[in-house]
Amino acid sequence: MSFQVFGLPVSRGVAIGRAVLVASSRIDVAHYFIDEADAEQEIERLRAARDAVSDELSTLQRDLPADAPPELSALLDVHMMLLRDDALIVATKQWVRERHYNAEWALSAQLEVLARQFDEMEDDYLRERKADLEQVVERLLRAMGRGPSTSYAPAPGVSPRDFAGEDPLVLVANDIAPADMLQFKRSVFTGFVTDVGGKTSHTAIVARSMDIPAVVGAREASHLIRQDDWVVIDGDSGVVVVDPSPIVLEEYRFRQRQSGLERDRLSRLRHTPAVTLDGERVELQANIELPVDAPAALEAGAVGVGLFRSEFLFMNRGGELPGEEEQFEAYRDAVEAMKGLPVTIRTVDIGADKPLDRLSVHELRHEYTMNPALGLRAIRWSLSEPNMFRQQLRAILRAAALGKVRLLIPMVAHLGEVRQVLDALARAKQQLHEAGKPHGDVEVGAMIEVPAAALMLPTLLKHFDFVSIGTNDLIQYTLAIDRADEAVSHLYDPWHPAVLSLIARAIADARSAGKHVGVCGEMAGDPAFTDLLLAMGLRSFSMHPSRIASIKQRILRADTRLLFPHLDEVLSSDDPEAASERLFNRKQQQAAE
Repeated sequence: MSFQVFGLPVSRGVAIGRAVLVASSRIDVAHYFIDEADAEQEIERLRAARDAVSDELSTLQRDLPADAPPELSALLDVHMMLLRDDALIVATKQWVRERHYNAEWALSAQLEVLARQFDEMEDDYLRERKADLEQVVERLLRAMGRGPSTSYAPAPGVSPRDFAGEDPLVLVANDIAPADMLQFKRSVFTGFVTDVGGKTSHTAIVARSMDIPAVVGAREASHLIRQDDWVVIDGDSGVVVVDPSPIVLEEYRFRQRQSGLERDRLSRLRHTPAVTLDGERVELQANIELPVDAPAALEAGAVGVGLFRSEFLFMNRGGELPGEEEQFEAYRDAVEAMKGLPVTIRTVDIGADKPLDRLSVHELRHEYTMNPALGLRAIRWSLSEPNMFRQQLRAILRAAALGKVRLLIPMVAHLGEVRQVLDALARAKQQLHEAGKPHGDVEVGAMIEVPAAALMLPTLLKHFDFVSIGTNDLIQYTLAIDRADEAVSHLYDPWHPAVLSLIARAIADARSAGKHVGVCGEMAGDPAFTDLLLAMGLRSFSMHPSRIASIKQRILRADTRLLFPHLDEVLSSDDPEAASERLFNRKQQQAAE
């Protein structure tokens, strides 16, 4: 039976495929694809785990005290029966052989299938046996976790697309951490759905970096959708259609084809300079997470990297932070890949919805605070870990010897922090000089993402070479909205007059001081805001590479002489979104004529 699930659209387009469920578990489960040649090795791991658990259960049964209640022995019998049931083990082997899942993922997938069967049983006693099955599976997962294979990374040289089968796949989960999203970034999945999340959570941002349709905040999606269900993800409207009828399916396939044609048309603009009708040159740069994203930025026509999110080098590493040499190699690769174009590297922005596997003493305390978005994150965390921070600064300075590198400091709010950052940078330079290691100079910029920084920008500009406005966090902190919480996501409003006023003020202050100013938040890649930001005087946008062409098209059709006179009217309106649509679109039509 066909039904719909509604959520928040976070990455545009339409995806159609069979559902792959990543079930939530009390045990962390590695999800990765294996090479076909390694299938028997994974099955052997599963067999070894089953033998180990069987021995554990047999030992427990043998060592039961004489006065133990008979129900306990019966329970162990049930667990042993489930452990030997072909519906669990044989079917799990099929997931390994046919889908090339690693053993843990295959076992979790089969648990999801069997759990639904138990839920549908009418007999109360049988339905309650689902808990026993879950306990057996957790024993198996723990047994496999004691083995040598615990990596979350795909097997070296493995391309999941080579053995995914003919049907496209979509990912369905309760939530996907940003670091885990990177594991799927170039994998077989054509779209994804999560129960939780907001439009500008970092999970959503990474989804857009994958340039595939996605819907988050779909509440019960992972409980309503079954393994292998046909699913349509409408990333434009936030609708997920499960088991669509043939007519609905054909309609969405038509939309897929139309979307592909539109992308091909826009791709022809990638080497066209971004210049408005009245001759204003606009800088379109790219946001990237890892060095391997840089070639896509060049291919999209970016004139530099406006935001390298260095924290993704720190995630999903089993508790080990990258050292100076590893970071230098990553920054070097990005700088070299951009072929002389500038690269802006943001120092690690850890905290809130981007936690590390490894927690310091400070973070352990912070982890249990009521709101981690207001705790030890971004530059606050870096300054609390001086050795780590100096390592990162040294790596960035060394990369600056190979090309133009800018250093961006996230979540600046206090002059005391500014002084500490500049002192740390000076010490890092001195250390490199004493070690005889080549290094270059960097422009230092502040990320404006808290209201305090926007309001005191003229003072901050005395210490910085440039500023970059992070609209995602600026909206969050201005409106007191946790952008990752779907319960309040409807209040997250980039059109809020207070937000627009802060952005306009920051742009004006930077331009007045003769300092470069850009926007690197999600608003930069949203065509609905392009005209407004141009009217504010913005001439530097940074966004995901996939958004560059559509923003460039908007810029090529804009005339800032017609936009600027209406800026005050839009900013003073009770409904800036409607005013922007009415005033700017009318002027754009006049310019086009």
